[in-house]
Amino acid sequence: MSTTGVLARETESAFLPLRRWMPSLRHRRGRTVAAITACAGFILLILFLGLAVGRSGLETSLGQRNLSPGAGHLFGTDWLGRDMVTRVLLGLRLSLAVGLGAAAVSSVLGLVLGLSAAVLGGKVDLFVTWLVDLFLSLPHLVFQILICFAAGGGMPGVVVAVAITHWPGIARIIRAEALHLKTNDYVKASPKLGRSKAWVARRHLFPHLVPQFLVALILMFPHAIAHEAALSFIGIGLTPHLPSIGILLGESLRHLSTGYWWLAVIPGAALLLMVKAFDILGENIRSLVNPRTSQE
Repeated sequence: MSTTGVLARETESAFLPLRRWMPSLRHRRGRTVAAITACAGFILLILFLGLAVGRSGLETSLGQRNLSPGAGHLFGTDWLGRDMVTRVLLGLRLSLAVGLGAAAVSSVLGLVLGLSAAVLGGKVDLFVTWLVDLFLSLPHLVFQILICFAAGGGMPGVVVAVAITHWPGIARIIRAEALHLKTNDYVKASPKLGRSKAWVARRHLFPHLVPQFLVALILMFPHAIAHEAALSFIGIGLTPHLPSIGILLGESLRHLSTGYWWLAVIPGAALLLMVKAFDILGENIRSLVNPRTSQE
C-alpha cells in the first residue's frame, strides 16, 4: 500500500471517534450535554483563574493609572493603577461565593416550607401559601435593600437579603410537585400501614424532589449574583474594599465621562457572561432531568 493510502487510513481512524460523537449533537440530548459541559467548564475556568491570579494586581501604582486595555494590562488599569484583570476575576469569584451562599439558603428554605405545606396540609398549607403570595407581591429590590440594611450590610446582609426574597418561587414549585406525588397509590397507602407523615416525606416524596431542588438551586445562582451586584452598586451590599463586580460598576460611573469606558464595560460584560452561563446551565439541566425531553 502507498504512503498516501496509509496516511488516509490513519487520518480516518483518528477522526472516527469524532464522527461517532458528532451525530449525537443533532439530537436534543447531545446538545444539552454539550451545553452543560461548556457552561460548567467556563464557570470552573473563572474559579481557577480567580485563584491563580493572586492579589498583587490590587496594589496601588499611581504611575500606571487609567491605562487602556493592552498587552501589559489586558483589561487596563483603574484610576489608582490597579490591574482590572485581577479586580474582575476576584470580583467574579466573590460573586460566585455570595451566589452560592444565597442560593443554598434560599433553596433549602423553599424546600422545607414547600414540603411542609404539602405534607402537613391544613393551616400549615394555608399559612405557607399566604406567605408565598405576600413575599411575591413585594418589590424585590426595595425589600432586599430594607433587609440588607437591617442585617448590617456586608456579605452576611447580602446573603440574607437575597435568600429571604427568593425562596417563595422554589417553595411553590416544591409544594406543587409534592402534592402531585401524594396522589400516587403507594403514598396514599403508607399512612394506613402506620407510617408517619415525616416518614412519608423522607422516603416517598423527598427522593423525587431532588432533581427539581437541584435545578432550582442552579437557576437561583444568576438571580443571586445579579442582585448582589445591584445591592453593591447602590452602596448597600459589600464593602468598597472588596473587588465586587457591583462595586466596580459603581466606581466606574465617576470616570465614564472622561472616556475610561473599560472600567464599566469589561466588568459588566464579565458579569453578563457569568449570569448567562448559569442560566443556560440550569435550563439545560432541567431539560435533561425532565422525562419528556431527556430522551429526545
